[in-house]
Amino acid sequence: MRSMTGYGRCQIAEDGREMTVEVKSVNHRFLDLSYRLSRELSFLDEAVRTGVGARLKRGHVDIFVGYANRREDAREVYVDVELAKAYERAMRELAEAVGAERMPSLSDYARLPDVLTVQSAQEDQDAVRALFERALSGALDALIAMREREGESLARDLTQKLNGLADLRAQIEARAPLVVSEYRDKLNARIAQLLDGQLDEARLAAEVALFADRAAIDEELVRLQSHIDQTRAALGAQEPVGRKLDFLVQEMGREVNTIGSKAQDAEIARLVVAAKGEIEKLREQVQNIE
Repeated sequence: MRSMTGYGRCQIAEDGREMTVEVKSVNHRFLDLSYRLSRELSFLDEAVRTGVGARLKRGHVDIFVGYANRREDAREVYVDVELAKAYERAMRELAEAVGAERMPSLSDYARLPDVLTVQSAQEDQDAVRALFERALSGALDALIAMREREGESLARDLTQKLNGLADLRAQIEARAPLVVSEYRDKLNARIAQLLDGQLDEARLAAEVALFADRAAIDEELVRLQSHIDQTRAALGAQEPVGRKLDFLVQEMGREVNTIGSKAQDAEIARLVVAAKGEIEKLREQVQNIE
């Protein structure tokens, strides 16, 4: 099981090229990528999406890509001959106008704006893409390793909270049968007091049966146990389970709410409040799981 929070970085230098990829992720309902490539690396857009999408399923992911080409053929110097000639004609015209005899030297022309320009040479896109894919894979390896370490901690914490919820459920289950018998005894005593001991056993049985039907929580307890068991099983799954856990915790809350509304008993009400607290803690932690 993996958390959705992590960080990874990888830098590879090879054949005069250096590629650095950093990846960090935080919680998000879906896989949401955020990155910006320089113009010279814009051809890597599909490689970013494919590479990350193959390894991660959920989380907001920020990707930072740094690239440097230090090869001898990485840059080219271009000479604008026509511009230099235009400068030369202007210089001669200026010299004649002011009566100057000295003309610019070659170094003077080289310093004139835009006569010499340095531009990046055409990149070998296949070589750059291969380098990027290796750096991205290394960064994702580190990110996933961190996610898995945090996932182990989350699994332990979730297991502890599930055990607490299961214990509360067991206490509710043990208390439930007593609610009906206590209701019968109280109703019996109240009627006996009002009627001076003249009881209609059939009517009393019918009233108790009606109460028992309204207060029955057996089905909710069974479903709650099923959700707890499924959650425990999911914690050991090899695939991403965040969405499944989110659904199961939501269903646990639904069952506990129903138990609280049906079971007309102060002790069960207290246990339900405690169970809701455990479920809320589960819900908060599940939001961190991929």
